Amino acid sequence: MALSVEPVPCLSDNYLWLLKDAATGAVALCDPGEPEAAIAAVEAGGGRLDMVLLTHHHGDHIAGAEALRAKYGAKLVGAAADARRLPKLDVALAEGETVALGASEAVVIDTPGHTRGHIAFYFATARVLLCGDTLFSLGCGRLLEGNAEEMFASLKKFAALPGETLVCCGHEYTESNARFALTVEPQNKALVARTAEAAVQRAAGRPTVPTTMAEEMAANPFLRAGSVAKLAEIRSAKDSFR
Repeated sequence: MALSVEPVPCLSDNYLWLLKDAATGAVALCDPGEPEAAIAAVEAGGGRLDMVLLTHHHGDHIAGAEALRAKYGAKLVGAAADARRLPKLDVALAEGETVALGASEAVVIDTPGHTRGHIAFYFATARVLLCGDTLFSLGCGRLLEGNAEEMFASLKKFAALPGETLVCCGHEYTESNARFALTVEPQNKALVARTAEAAVQRAAGRPTVPTTMAEEMAANPFLRAGSVAKLAEIRSAKDSFR
């Protein structure tokens, strides 16, 4: 691939994402929730880090950012609209603007719902979506600052992406999301199969992500909600699901 991407576990259930542009060797990390895991990943890959991509301001996504800039001189990239809540940005972007990682280019997508200032980064050529906490495998983010209408619009943006797009989300929530999703669509064969696959992956100690947009469109009830009202209904049910 012109752009490689791999999940790096950190904290209790977070993933930061390590990206490398094949043509130039340029390296980026997305959402470094802690410095230790982030630095270990960079050192294992050769000790180069050009850029840190931030999807939103929560501490479990930005806590390692300043340490990475100090150690590697990496540029911090995030949402201009949320700059006051992020570490000091070197590059502040709005929806539709782009950022280059070597020969690879990502476009910024505004994705409010989980937080007001949440963004995603989409590398169109490589079909890589860094979606933070907006979309999860078989789930979506809690509506902590936004509302169902905003989340519905954000998920529709993702649904329009090519089916082979890799969904690179911020947490390992697939098994817990699957248990809830089966209460919404118990007869969904794609969901049943994905639930079984995730169980095998976790039993082997492997991540369940990235997944693909096609897989999520087939199995994720939040992406399959046909209206704002339906999304609000299932999001509320998920919030109280145990």
